[in-house]
Amino acid sequence: MPNPGGTAPRPALSLPGRGRRHGVSRRPSLPRHPGYSPRERGMSSVVHIVDDEEVIRDALAFLLASRGVPARGWASGEAFLAAQPLEDCACIILDVRMEDLSGPEVFERLKAQGTPPPVIFLTGHADVPVAVQALKAGAFDFVEKPFSDNDIVDLALKAIAARAAAAAKDAARRDLWARQATLSAREVEVMRLILTGALNKQIADTLGIAMRTVEVHRSRVLAKMGVRNAIELAALLAADDKREGWGG
Repeated sequence: MPNPGGTAPRPALSLPGRGRRHGVSRRPSLPRHPGYSPRERGMSSVVHIVDDEEVIRDALAFLLASRGVPARGWASGEAFLAAQPLEDCACIILDVRMEDLSGPEVFERLKAQGTPPPVIFLTGHADVPVAVQALKAGAFDFVEKPFSDNDIVDLALKAIAARAAAAAKDAARRDLWARQATLSAREVEVMRLILTGALNKQIADTLGIAMRTVEVHRSRVLAKMGVRNAIELAALLAADDKREGWGG
């Protein structure tokens, strides 16, 4: 039957097997989620594909682009490491087996330079134990070949979202620390007592100051910390898992 839109359906993409590796098969993609594009979310947007077979790099770049995710391919781990394209890197899809450096070797070098973007390993059945070890070493996940386009792209988007969430959490933590740094020594003392649930009179007695002075300090603490009351203050500081002791 003729296509109502007047365009013949595009044939499914099928990549051949690769000897020691499995090929990539394509099935129809799920509809694009309205919020999927990293650029729409303000995330670092480029997924870097490190694989020594061009057909795999091109296929993955096409699949990612079809979901609004720009990608760049690298023919070797050495080329990727030499270019250091991490500033805009949202995620790395990294083949386990390559001619020069293996995927795990590239991953270890990235870790030696700091905290790398999320890394997803591509692995054949025989390499699954290697990929599992990479997970234990901090990789985001691995995909066993053959894989579907939906699986690999959805996993990449999940990794991108996780990286963005971690970045947002770090930014919020830095902002919180900056607010704490504006508190005077006395305001810190008052804040600690507020967090224990002490009332103004109890704080005044503990610190040997007037209740009116406590009220002024409490007001300044809440204003500087950007909260309206002691409950919000406690919730704000409880979310900061890098510092302890504010309540003691």
